[in-house]
Amino acid sequence: MFSDTHFHFEHTTIRDNKEHTVSGPDILNQMAQRKCFFGLDIGTEADDLLKRQQCIDNAIAQMHDSWMADRVRKFIYFSAGIWPSVPDIHNRNERMAVLKEQIKLAGESDTDTLNRKIIAIGECGLDHHWNPSGVDGRCESDFDEKTYRGERELFQMQLEYAKELNLPVIIHSRDAFEDTLDCIKNCNYNNGIIHCYSYGLQEAKEFLNLGWYISFSGSVTYTKKKKMPEMEELLKYIPEDRILLETDSPYLAPVPLRGTLNTPVNVVHTYEFISKIRGVTSESLSETVDKNIVRLFNLTV
Repeated sequence: MFSDTHFHFEHTTIRDNKEHTVSGPDILNQMAQRKCFFGLDIGTEADDLLKRQQCIDNAIAQMHDSWMADRVRKFIYFSAGIWPSVPDIHNRNERMAVLKEQIKLAGESDTDTLNRKIIAIGECGLDHHWNPSGVDGRCESDFDEKTYRGERELFQMQLEYAKELNLPVIIHSRDAFEDTLDCIKNCNYNNGIIHCYSYGLQEAKEFLNLGWYISFSGSVTYTKKKKMPEMEELLKYIPEDRILLETDSPYLAPVPLRGTLNTPVNVVHTYEFISKIRGVTSESLSETVDKNIVRLFNLTV
């Protein structure tokens, strides 16, 4: 119950927000105890896939209950992709080659029952939110015309690769709606998720009309009172067969945990928030999301 379609497990377990560090085995054990159906560990760097898989392997090895450990191996899956950092944009051809090699090696592994073969490309996309002091360190001054063009090319290279593999794409799009839509249309590949959705209803309609799924994170719980009618309209509008939920852990902890280190366990708060707005139970919303996961990722259940 309460699947999480987007988290960064390694970042979560090594991060310290001055209050506490979190234990990887404890996170996985709590997910297994609540009978989590699906958890997707997301890639952001060309060469991080094998390292991320090893991180989860190590956490599973530290779990005391072998039955719980086996359950974790069944519900954890992986994506692989390149987030548009400036160095990766400028070295996109080399980084794409590394990404493809990592995916190949992961697919060839048969060391245990962990789902090592990736089920999605990403996260990848465009980010034009300028915040030099933020975790992403985005500076508008770094984005000259050549860098803007390169960012689009890196994104489209991954869209084309996903099309070649017939895999869904996990799209990161922040303050870049028009450019994101343009890249998608250029590649004519509409299969995947607009993750951590941050636009309005009209933009959602554009993505939905092309066939994309919309995923909401804990950030929706931060909505200011004057903006709540718009948020409620958006959350009610998303069709039942296109909605997904995520944490984007270790970031964006939902209310009532805002400002603390986020983990996949906390996704339940986002389910509760959205289910109330949509007029359903959180358990019913969880079942809906799980059905969408099976369809999108072509899972065998």
